[in-house]
Amino acid sequence: MITQAETDLMREKVNLETSQIRWQELQRFFAKGEAIAISSELDLVEVAYQFAQDNKQQVAQWLNENKIGKVTDEQAKAWLADDMTVWAVVVKPWLLVQA
Repeated sequence: MITQAETDLMREKVNLETSQIRWQELQRFFAKGEAIAISSELDLVEVAYQFAQDNKQQVAQWLNENKIGKVTDEQAKAWLADDMTVWAVVVKPWLLVQA
């Protein structure tokens, strides 16, 4: 059983690994199909934590609600054209991105 302290520590670790970066720098993840767009309704750190914990039920719920999903060609083109800076965090093998 994971303690609350361990959970808090894992969330803090994810938070520290989250940063702003230009979308242009992340093209290789998109090209490999590893970039996941996260709705602005969600907390990126919480989503990353749930991915890291392999919480399939929660991830499936977000997918079904269209709150997360692979970055689309349209999103990628728009972000590139706008030279967008996004929030991002890697939870292998995924790159989670929030505009």
